[in-house]
Amino acid sequence: MPHAAQADYSNYTQYELRPATKYDAKKQRFMSQIEVIPVDSRRDRKRFFNLPWDLYADDPNWIPPIRLVQKELLNFHKHPFYNTAEVRHFMALKDGVPCGRVAAIVNHAHNDRYDEKRGFLGFFECIDNQEAAGKLFDAAREWLGTKGIDQLRGPINPSLNYEVGLLIEGFDDPPWFMMTYNKPYYQRLFEEYGFRKSQDLAAFWGHVDMLEEITQKFNSLSQTVVERFDLKLRRMDVKNFKYEIETFLDIYNKSLVSTWGFVPMSDAEVAKQAAGMKQMIIPELTTVAEVDGKPVGTMFGLLDYNPRIKEIDGKLFPFGFLKLLRNRKGLKKVRLISTNVLPEYQSWGVGIALVARLVPDALAWGLQEAEFSWVLESNHLSYRTLVKSGAKITKKYRVFDYGPPDTTVNAKYMP
Repeated sequence: MPHAAQADYSNYTQYELRPATKYDAKKQRFMSQIEVIPVDSRRDRKRFFNLPWDLYADDPNWIPPIRLVQKELLNFHKHPFYNTAEVRHFMALKDGVPCGRVAAIVNHAHNDRYDEKRGFLGFFECIDNQEAAGKLFDAAREWLGTKGIDQLRGPINPSLNYEVGLLIEGFDDPPWFMMTYNKPYYQRLFEEYGFRKSQDLAAFWGHVDMLEEITQKFNSLSQTVVERFDLKLRRMDVKNFKYEIETFLDIYNKSLVSTWGFVPMSDAEVAKQAAGMKQMIIPELTTVAEVDGKPVGTMFGLLDYNPRIKEIDGKLFPFGFLKLLRNRKGLKKVRLISTNVLPEYQSWGVGIALVARLVPDALAWGLQEAEFSWVLESNHLSYRTLVKSGAKITKKYRVFDYGPPDTTVNAKYMP
C-alpha cells in the first residue's frame, strides 16, 4: 500500500526549550499545539496505519508489520477478535501532521472472565513528546470511561494471543517474528504519565553451539518420560492440517487456563489463526505428544521471517508472499512460540520430551539460533528451565497498568 510522504520530525521537541523572547514564546506555543482526533475517515485510517513508516524511517531494527494482518488486528478489515470486543482509534496531530496514535480496546471476553472493568491500549506509536503521548492516553481514557472502564492495561495489540508488551531492553538488533518493537523513550512516555509495571515478559536466546552440553541431559530425561508414560512423539501431519492446527490451538487454550491475563481464543479466532499459519508452518519445527492416541502436548516453532518481511515492506501482494516463502532453508533462526501441555499432564515432564524430539530436526534443517518468546516473569517453571538450559535473556518487554491497583480475581490466575 502506498503511504504518505515522510514527515520531518526533527524539530518536534524544540518547544520544550526555554524561549529567548516573548515573541518566541508566543510563536512556540502556537507551533507546538497538539490535538488528538478520533479516526473515522478513510483518509485518517490511512494516516493512522502509515505512521510507523515515518517514525521508524531511519531505524534499521524496525520491521514493518505484515500489512494485511495489521489491518485486520486494527479492525480496519474484519477480524473475529472484535466479535466480542470494541475498539476506538485516536491520532495525535502536530501542525496537522500525524505524530502519534493509539487504539483503545474493550475486550469483553477478558472482563467477563476476570470480572473486571479493564480497558486495553494497543498499537501505540508516538514521537518523543510527553504532551502528545499524554493527550493520546487522555483520549483513550475518556472514551473507555464512557464504557464504564476504570483500569487500563497495555500495550496489547489487541490481546495476549497476539502482540504484547513494550520493549524495554534489547534495542541493539531487530525483533524476531511476531514480536513487538518500539523506540527506547516509549517507556518514559508511559511512566511519566503514571503507568506502572504490571508484568515483564522475556525473550530467551540460544545458539546451536550451546546444545552440546544440554542435549545429552535432555535426551536422557526425554527417554525416561517416553518409556514411563508410553509417550508417542511425532511431527505435525500437514496432510491433516485442519485437525492438527485445531488440536494445537485447543491444547494452547486449555494449557494456559491458569496463566496471568489469558483469555482463550474463540472458535472463530482459532479458524482464523489456522488459515493464516498454514503456509508458514514447517513440520520439522513442530512436535505433538500423544498418550494412548490422544494429543496431550504440542511444541510449535516458526522460522524468523522478519528479514523477508522487511524486504517486501510488509506487502504480501502481488508477489510478496512468494518472496516470503522462497528458499526457506536460507533462514537460520527459529522462534519457539509455544510449548503447551494439558494441565493434567504438566507434571509428567512432557515439555522436555517435546523439545528433545524437535532438536535433531532443527539441526538437520540448518538452524543456528532460536528464541523462546515470550515468557512471563511469573511463569517460574519456564524461567528456571530456560536459565538452567543455558538460554540467555536478550530482550525484555513490559505490560503497564493504570488506575486502581489490581486486586481482582485476576490474581488467582497467577502461576
